[in-house]
Amino acid sequence: MPLKKLDEVSFPLSVFETADTKEDLEDWLLAQNPEFIKKMRKARREDMQGKGKSWRSLKKELCIK
Repeated sequence: MPLKKLDEVSFPLSVFETADTKEDLEDWLLAQNPEFIKKMRKARREDMQGKGKSWRSLKKELCIK
């Protein structure tokens, strides 16, 4: 069975040097993803139009204390 080729992820050295955590690198990657940016802009528009849910109602809906 052939080995699967692993995908590589590249970061500019400046991003890698200034990132304090793995989450910082993940945030940078998301900020470079056009599909993610599109979804976030849509969510922001809906929020500004009052279409969002309150944290209290969302917690109740998801049974989070």
